[in-house]
Amino acid sequence: MGAGAGSGRGQLFLRSLLFLLLAGPPARHPARGQLRYAVPEELEHGAFVANLGEDLGLDVSTLSARRFRIVSRAGARQHLEVNLENGILFVNERIDREEVCEAGGTCLLHLQLLVESPLELYRVEVEVLDINDHAPTFPWQEYVLEVAESAVLGARFPLESAQDPDVGTNSVHTYRLSPNGFFSLEVQTRSDASKFAELVLERALDREQQRVHRVLLTALDGGVPERSGTAHILVTVLDANDNVPAFDQPSYGVSLPEDAPAGTLVIQLNATDLDEGPNGEIEYSFSGHAPPRVRELFHVEPRSGQVLLKGRLDYERASLHELYVQAKDRGPSAVAVHCRVLVHLLDVNDNAPEVTLTSVSTPVLEDAPPGTVIAVISVLDRDSGDNGRVSCEVSPNVPFELRSSFRNYYTLVTTQALDREVVPEYNVSITARDMGSPALLTRSTLTIPVSDVNDNAPRFLQPSYSVYVMENNAPGASICSVSALDPDCQQNAYLSYSIADGHIHGMPVGTYVSINSDSGHMYALRSLDYEQIRSFQIQVQAQDAGFPPLSANVTVHIFVLDQNDNTPVIVSPMPRNGSVATELVPRSARPGYLVGTVSAVDADAGLNSRLSYQLLQATDFTLFSVAPDTGELRTLRSFLEQDASRQQLVVQVRDGGQPALSATVSLLLSVVETMPQTLSDFSEFSLPPEVSSSSPLTLYLLVSLGSISFTFLLAILILTAIRCRGERRSRQGDSCPPPRCHCCPGSRPSSDGLKTSNLTAQPPAGTTAATCLDVPAGGPPGYCYKVCLGPESAQSDFMFLKPCSPPRNNEKDPGKRSRPDQHLQVSKEAKQPNTDWLPPSTQRPALKRYQ
Repeated sequence: MGAGAGSGRGQLFLRSLLFLLLAGPPARHPARGQLRYAVPEELEHGAFVANLGEDLGLDVSTLSARRFRIVSRAGARQHLEVNLENGILFVNERIDREEVCEAGGTCLLHLQLLVESPLELYRVEVEVLDINDHAPTFPWQEYVLEVAESAVLGARFPLESAQDPDVGTNSVHTYRLSPNGFFSLEVQTRSDASKFAELVLERALDREQQRVHRVLLTALDGGVPERSGTAHILVTVLDANDNVPAFDQPSYGVSLPEDAPAGTLVIQLNATDLDEGPNGEIEYSFSGHAPPRVRELFHVEPRSGQVLLKGRLDYERASLHELYVQAKDRGPSAVAVHCRVLVHLLDVNDNAPEVTLTSVSTPVLEDAPPGTVIAVISVLDRDSGDNGRVSCEVSPNVPFELRSSFRNYYTLVTTQALDREVVPEYNVSITARDMGSPALLTRSTLTIPVSDVNDNAPRFLQPSYSVYVMENNAPGASICSVSALDPDCQQNAYLSYSIADGHIHGMPVGTYVSINSDSGHMYALRSLDYEQIRSFQIQVQAQDAGFPPLSANVTVHIFVLDQNDNTPVIVSPMPRNGSVATELVPRSARPGYLVGTVSAVDADAGLNSRLSYQLLQATDFTLFSVAPDTGELRTLRSFLEQDASRQQLVVQVRDGGQPALSATVSLLLSVVETMPQTLSDFSEFSLPPEVSSSSPLTLYLLVSLGSISFTFLLAILILTAIRCRGERRSRQGDSCPPPRCHCCPGSRPSSDGLKTSNLTAQPPAGTTAATCLDVPAGGPPGYCYKVCLGPESAQSDFMFLKPCSPPRNNEKDPGKRSRPDQHLQVSKEAKQPNTDWLPPSTQRPALKRYQ
């Protein structure tokens, strides 16, 4: 090594600084949208390269938040780095140009700069400038040169060349030879501009005078400061071998495919020597300064001169190999001659494209707009020409596409709206294919999960729910369950149920039912009564936990089912003062005579309120019968003399429920020869208990009451006759002809007299009188009554009011006068009957009076 080889690290830094001052600031060359800088090698850590923040026009304060960084391949050394505080590109580690770029020429570092939010990609090239940091070196520190003493003056002896890894002016520039009296030095230049030295014999040698000559060969480069290397040349004077081998040509060129197998013949070298014997036998070998890489790849056969392939070639690593082969005979004072073999490699498509995911932004929201950047993808093919041209595509039928931003750089973007509920995750296959023949391809799969957005409202399994609940249910019992689904996931699919505010019969709905917010189970908070509420509806809401929350409503119809929990209530006849109901029956009654009607109501509905009547007990079952549907009590036959004057009957009213409920009423029927003018228990008026007694007091009361009633009714009949006669005279079109009994449309006398008396006066035999009276206690208006005398009026002081209606079942002839067996019945207060089942038409007038 020369004196310059021992300089320390401090001197190297001073030389680098001097180089920077001479070269000026780092160059910035925009080329095709790129930035290019130049920086000398061997700078210390932290050395300034460029201000990227300023040159790229970026806001320095946002570099850290936008993750401004240099993207490099895995395993690559990071020679340069960016300061995120000021945007300055600086040296991260020492750059050795000779290590980074093995081949000569321009040495470039390609940087990819990435910044996010929004995603932007920049390309920067940094040229590493060579500095004179290497001194020339020789293969050996001492070189033995054998020269025959017969060598003529001017004979040239090529010397081993010095090697300098630097390039340009920093490489080997010239050689110097130490002063001596026999040799001079001439520096030659090869076709590739490299320099080599030849030792020129200037004075004849004499082995007997001096057998060995020692000279010092110095190689100098052209750098500043100048560096040098030395080698000692030991010239041994030999006896004459005055012919040296000669190659056919000084330089050879050959092309070889890079995939050639080991053992392939690269070239057959041929050198000739005019000498004979050992002096003419030639041996081939690599010259001393053949680099180790060449010795690994190639082999020279010493005897044949064949250059064979030894290792595996790689066009992408080095496309040209330069071999220096020497030929030397086996004679004394052998002189080696050299030739250069240039091996040009032919590229073969042996490298598949490399796909690198530079930046991936996953997962992606399902509401991301089309054009959202998902990933930045770089592809690289180390081959050249068409073998290195790459096209990139994604798998079909996915909502993504590749867009080219720079050469071999792509961005993966969305092409349409995503829906996580349809496809929660995409496996996107990215295929990179080169243009070689045959083409090579690389597939890389990118998994892109889709993040959920609360874009689906809950949906109930049914459009509405109908729930049937039996009345008298236990409070707190579950009555139904509602369920909804939400296609979203996680908290967007977590549902809670609630009941919307409202009122049922004036009460808040929350007092009737409640719902479990998690499961949707609904519970009745009170016992329901079909007779009070038959159905109601509520609104149930299902709401998810997303933001903003979404909800859905469903209507739940709750129908209360009737249960046979109400016993029939008998509304007619009504017992007097807690005793049995009594009724008078004329002994002259014919079969089918209507004694009265037992009426009852049931608050239940349906079959539970359908009532049937039956005679449960009777003094004589052959005498009376009860209609099962209407409750009419009629005689089956005429009374006989031996029949008891008091008939005890028990009528049962039974509903159609399961189990059936029933009620009974006891009737005491008194068979009389002549019907008194009294109201029975089948009417709304109650007679004193003494009437039914057989004591003398009862007889006195009846006689007194009959006398008073007869006098009062007689006065009324006289007044009525006088008025009707006056009206008949005043109008000729009277609508009340004497032969018939009907309502007089023009005559509506007050009924106060009837309200205060249970008896009416009997008109003379053969006469009729009719008037229109309003029935007390809410009877129908315009109800017509006529005062009629029966055939037995000569034996009775009583008369009865009869409505102008069609003849009853016991009236055989509609034209005949009414018998004194019809009584005006007025109902008392009773429980509202159920309208689900209507009684027969024959009972409706009686039931209407009880409503």
